[in-house]
Amino acid sequence: MEKRFTYDDYQETSKWLLCQTKHRPQVAIICGSGLGNLANKLTETQSFDYSKIPNFPQSTVPGHAGRLVFGFLNGKACVVMQGRFHMYEGYSIWKVTFPVRVFYLMGVDTLVVTNAAGGLNPEFEVGDIMLIRDHINLPGFSGVNPLMGPNDERFGLRFPAMSNAYDRDMRQKAHSAWKQMGEQRELKEGTYVMLAGPSFETVAECGLLQKLGADAVGMSTVPEVIVARHCGLRVFGFSLITNKVILDYETKEKANHEEVLEAGRQAAEKLEQFVSVIMASIPP
Repeated sequence: MEKRFTYDDYQETSKWLLCQTKHRPQVAIICGSGLGNLANKLTETQSFDYSKIPNFPQSTVPGHAGRLVFGFLNGKACVVMQGRFHMYEGYSIWKVTFPVRVFYLMGVDTLVVTNAAGGLNPEFEVGDIMLIRDHINLPGFSGVNPLMGPNDERFGLRFPAMSNAYDRDMRQKAHSAWKQMGEQRELKEGTYVMLAGPSFETVAECGLLQKLGADAVGMSTVPEVIVARHCGLRVFGFSLITNKVILDYETKEKANHEEVLEAGRQAAEKLEQFVSVIMASIPP
């Protein structure tokens, strides 16, 4: 059985990073597929390849650069993950979530999650941004949860609440920021459902996910959010709708990762600007 990380492992990584940089981030941002260019908006940057950081896993997915970038975004001290880790890469769930506890030990108090997602809600269009109101942890239904195993009270409670996972105040501030930007299409808000991947959903699965009340579907995000809330971090996040799910057996269309990356390239700039504007709303 694979060895789990210990508190000392998290401490080793956080102390190494704190020794290597003068940056002291308040906000950590995890970038989804094709959304890593957000890091280019940072000023006074310092970056580290994941391969150079003690204990850090490696990102293996196209569209995930595999780099940790420190700097300032709209005046807020941030650390940005250019590329996250996924269960479908073969990583255990505690490796997927490893960076979140490292950020917590570094003094981060807010986690921003972004992802590329398939639109389940028929009102969503490719390029829409969905503010995540709630999530459905489908792997959790079958016993896959990053908090399984011994609980370390230094991180959080044995049974953390998830009914308020996505910060209500920040969601309200996000709607205000969106109006300030003067966007034509409204900011969507909804429920994100996570599947383990890497295969895309079948037509029947998409129909089921709609019946469960999900608005967007992806293969990430939820494990990091659960660990962040366990640590008491403020969390909010966004899904960039990069494709509409297939709900018709007669269609010849099919989902593919290249389509996700291309749609991401076209709409990512809007999401990057949006996240930058919202930084000013995060309490000091």
